[in-house]
Amino acid sequence: MYTLYPSPGSAIRCGAAVFAVLAPLAAAHATDGYFSEGYSTINQGMGGASIAYPRDTLTIATNPAGLISVGNRADIGIEFFVPDRGASISGNAFGPDQGYSANGQTNYYLPSLGYSHLVTPDLALGIAAYGNGGLNTTYNNNPYGRFGGTGAAGVNLDQFFVSPTAAYQFVPGHSIGLSVNVEYQWFSSSGIAAFAPFSQAPADLSNRSTDGAFGGGVRIGYLGHFTPQLSLGVFWQSQTYSQDFNKYQGLFANGGSFNAPSTYGAGVAYAITPALDVAFDVTRIDYSDVASVGNSLSKLFAGNAFGSKNGPGFGWRDVTAFKLGANYRLNPEWQVRAGFAYNTQPVPSDQTFLNILAPGVVQWHLTAGASYTLPNGPEISVFALYAPETTVNGSGSIPAGYPPAGFGGGEANIHLSEWAIGISAGWKL
Repeated sequence: MYTLYPSPGSAIRCGAAVFAVLAPLAAAHATDGYFSEGYSTINQGMGGASIAYPRDTLTIATNPAGLISVGNRADIGIEFFVPDRGASISGNAFGPDQGYSANGQTNYYLPSLGYSHLVTPDLALGIAAYGNGGLNTTYNNNPYGRFGGTGAAGVNLDQFFVSPTAAYQFVPGHSIGLSVNVEYQWFSSSGIAAFAPFSQAPADLSNRSTDGAFGGGVRIGYLGHFTPQLSLGVFWQSQTYSQDFNKYQGLFANGGSFNAPSTYGAGVAYAITPALDVAFDVTRIDYSDVASVGNSLSKLFAGNAFGSKNGPGFGWRDVTAFKLGANYRLNPEWQVRAGFAYNTQPVPSDQTFLNILAPGVVQWHLTAGASYTLPNGPEISVFALYAPETTVNGSGSIPAGYPPAGFGGGEANIHLSEWAIGISAGWKL
């Protein structure tokens, strides 16, 4: 007999194939710096608030302790993401004031997968696959051309994670979780040979095709249901320690090192009525602990070449993100949700020159979503997100003077806005 709905097993097999095909295409998505605003269709519809409000198996990506609450479930989803980013240069000795579009590539697709199984009422095992990305630009008109760069300029960074997870309920209503994060990341840069004279390995700075690296780390979490209405959660994720990008040992500090930074946070969820839930998260991302991300460009003029030990990076500050969401059950089949998120600015105004390549500067995310549970079938969820344009105007951003001492002064200004939509299916097994 034929059925309208695929089985969970066939859905996961299909999802794995979709993930394998689409993962190389995914290079950016709605971001707190370059971490995702949320990791599943449901929590993205709530502004990313999920630490104390697990709704699907992608809780693994934030608080693995939530698997006990999720139970036996499988999820597959995909996000369609469109950023609008660019830069301008003004007051520079090597050319006129000019604006530049980084939208040589505009459309991105990001898949996600998750599975959870209750081995006993107190022990859940699961796995999820998801990604980070946000350092992506393609300037067909090269902003660094006035300094000697040739061809199109830009960078592309993808970080994908597969996280086997275990969660244990040690007393009723209170659980802990552990995920092992297995990462594969890949990177490429082009059109930035203007920086080669400032590199310890000038042949390994630009136009070296795509390089890949494996990495690993852990995430731990706690979730407590203190009353039928109130839940609290916390998590901590270590740095994801990665192999070096050998092809780009002349760009990234410490000979091509590029770890994913540590992050941690806390959340609260409260059922205001039997139909209305609210959730609020605060998270911190320690970008400054990763030299290639956090080190200032000023290190270049203190004698530290690109690629050297403790060499210059993008100068990003640590980010604190605040996420608030609400979910309302209209009836047993329909739920609607909305949220917003705000994060502090990762890019200082004096670090915009190199961040022409990585203008991850948006700060506000406005979101909405809905779910419909089909009779005897999956829960279908959708979300939409809009991040209004944020501009960081440079202040003392382009080093003054002339090579080899500087780049002619002036300012680099960068901007970014984003919108995204997504859809997923979730099965209770």
